[in-house]
Amino acid sequence: MQLLLAGLFACGCVSLVDAPLWPAAESYVNTATECSQSGDPGNCRHTRDMWKSEYDAATEGKYQNQRKVALCLSTGCDNAIQPDSIRGCAWRMVIVNSRHAELDNTDTENLNHFCGSAYIDQAGRRAAEVQAKTMLELLGMRPGA
Repeated sequence: MQLLLAGLFACGCVSLVDAPLWPAAESYVNTATECSQSGDPGNCRHTRDMWKSEYDAATEGKYQNQRKVALCLSTGCDNAIQPDSIRGCAWRMVIVNSRHAELDNTDTENLNHFCGSAYIDQAGRRAAEVQAKTMLELLGMRPGA
C-alpha cells in the first residue's frame, strides 16, 4: 500500500495539497438510520447536532473531544455515528500517546477494551496503529515520543 501511494505521489497523480488532512466530520454520521429508530433518540440527535464541533475539536487535540469521538466511533453512540472499530481504536491510541495532562486509568482501560479482541482482530489492531501514527503526526506529535 505504501509503495502504491509513493508511486501516486511521485507521478503527480495525487497531491498532498489537494487531499484533506482529516476525513470530513459528516462522513461519519450514520445516515442509514433515523434517530427515531435509536434506543435513545434524544442522545442520538444530540450527538449528531454536536458531532462536527466535537470532531473538529478532537482533530485540534482536545482531550475530552477525542474521548467522545473514540467512543462514538467504537459504539455508534445510539446509532448517531457509523461505527468504525478500527478508527475508534486508533483514537484510543492517540489519546494515550498524546499524554494529555487529564489522562487517567480509564483511558488505558478503554484502549485495552476497544482495541481488544472483542472489537477488532490482530490485523485491525495493526491497521489502527498505522492510523494512530498518522493521526498523531497530523496533531503535530511525534508517535512514541
